[in-house]
Order: sequence, then structure tokens, then C-alpha cells
Amino acid sequence: MAVLTIRDVPEEVRDALAEDAREHGQSLQAFLLGVLKRQAAFSHNRRLLVDIERELATGGGADTDAPDAADVLAKARRDREGDDHEIGKVE
Repeated sequence: MAVLTIRDVPEEVRDALAEDAREHGQSLQAFLLGVLKRQAAFSHNRRLLVDIERELATGGGADTDAPDAADVLAKARRDREGDDHEIGKVE
């Protein structure tokens, strides 16, 4: 794992982040690691969208026999909800 150091963080920023961490029941380090992971995932998704837009602009895209996106999302949500119920995450 890499180690990151951030210098010159204003105290009010550190205090606000520490408060957010406490509200989530986390250490400041764990909270900030979560923030960094979400940002990395967002950046990855944004790059994927750029790639998709580029492909669509050059005539690429789904074939005519591709499933409807709404149906795929609905199935994924049902599957996810089923998994949550099975392992006791959702009551």
C-alpha cells in the first residue's frame, strides 16, 4: 500500500473531516480512505464514459440483439436485493 501525506491542511478543514468521520463511526484515516476510494471509482467511471462516447461517435454501439438497459438494471437490482436478504443486510 502507498502512504500519502497532505501538508498545510487548514485546521477547520481537518476538524470538519474529523467530525464527519466521527458521525460515521470511523477514524479519520478510515473515513479519508473511503473518500479517496470513492473518488478513484468516480474517476474510473468518468473515463469509461469518455471511452463509450468516443465509440458511439465513431459508429460503435450495441448490436440490435442487445438486451434493453432498463431490463438489465432491474435484474441487477433484484439480484442485489436478493443477495442482501440472504446475508442479513436488509430486514
